[in-house]
Amino acid sequence: MAKLYFYYSTMNAGKSTILLQCSYNYQERGMQTLILLPEIDTRDKPGMVTSRIGLAAKAITFTTADNLLSLVKSRHEQSNLDCILVDEAQFLTKLQVRQLSDVCDRLNIPVMAYGLRTDFQGNLFTGSEVLLAWADTLSEIKTICHCGRKATMVLRVDDQGRPIKEGQQIQIGGNERYVSVCRLHFKEGMCERTPDELPFLDDIDLPPR
Repeated sequence: MAKLYFYYSTMNAGKSTILLQCSYNYQERGMQTLILLPEIDTRDKPGMVTSRIGLAAKAITFTTADNLLSLVKSRHEQSNLDCILVDEAQFLTKLQVRQLSDVCDRLNIPVMAYGLRTDFQGNLFTGSEVLLAWADTLSEIKTICHCGRKATMVLRVDDQGRPIKEGQQIQIGGNERYVSVCRLHFKEGMCERTPDELPFLDDIDLPPR
């Protein structure tokens, strides 16, 4: 039975690079893959998944209204598919995650979804929340905070590097950028206080940064 995989991380951990490498590995062995990309992600060329190291591949874009089971089934009937890869999976709807599980269970095609776990306020994205509950296999793609600890959170900062605390969960483009940080520095950034000033850390010996 095919499985639904969810690979999650913070920003700039190499999710798209790993997705593209996985697709290449299948194709190198004569197998067919289908890469899906939410239409909401307009940072790069439309219909393209790109990585920071220069890798790129064409993708089929979809909206929140699209039925992904029907989309994959139609493509599968045209050309036998061996694997489905989904970039920016945090933007999936709850229903679309279930549709991807149907791709595994009904069409017997493995699905590998890659996305962020939480937003800039520390809340789960809808797609990620459902994937964490429904995926057969969960795998964290790790990166590090500027202090050297594992980065598990994301800060949205303005063009001056100041953390942004309020705003829409989904916001692509503009002058904002995102920084991956550890939980300690996420709390520091959201509070605009140093770790030593946080009351719940008074009795904790902090390791050096």
